[in-house]
Amino acid sequence: MKAASLGRSRGGLTTKVHLSADRRCRPLSFVLTPGQAADSPQFSAVLAGVRVRGPVGRPRTRPDAVAGDKAYSSRANRAHLRSRKIKAVIPEKADQAANRKKKGTRGGRPVAHDAESYRERNTVERCINKIKDWRGLATRFDKRPDSYMAGLQLRGAVIWLRSLRPTT
Repeated sequence: MKAASLGRSRGGLTTKVHLSADRRCRPLSFVLTPGQAADSPQFSAVLAGVRVRGPVGRPRTRPDAVAGDKAYSSRANRAHLRSRKIKAVIPEKADQAANRKKKGTRGGRPVAHDAESYRERNTVERCINKIKDWRGLATRFDKRPDSYMAGLQLRGAVIWLRSLRPTT
């Protein structure tokens, strides 16, 4: 964990958590950046941290599809997903669509978007809500990024362990 993941904003020193989650609202990877950092450049770093071990074999690092909100809609992110043969379920921003249409035939085709799969994007939001059940993570008591990341990973482990518990 580097100290550069602590940034300044109007509220003082802060960080931003970028994460990926599976369909059962369990965290798969965390990336901590300064609070003023944009979401889109962290996309590939978050995907690089995904490792899910199945019953046999190596950990799986390439999901079938990735759903994200409009903040992750960029050519670079779509090209990254295409190069890894991952389906992108990310809607196009209104300004990107307007620029594409303004270019006419040179603007390219509209971005394909599966609205049915996009409905499940809220699993990330629900995962964040589970993480923020711990008051120390919600209010950011930790002063150092490495101790905050340790709390995130501990909470993620607890979420995973509770999901493995048999339901009665």
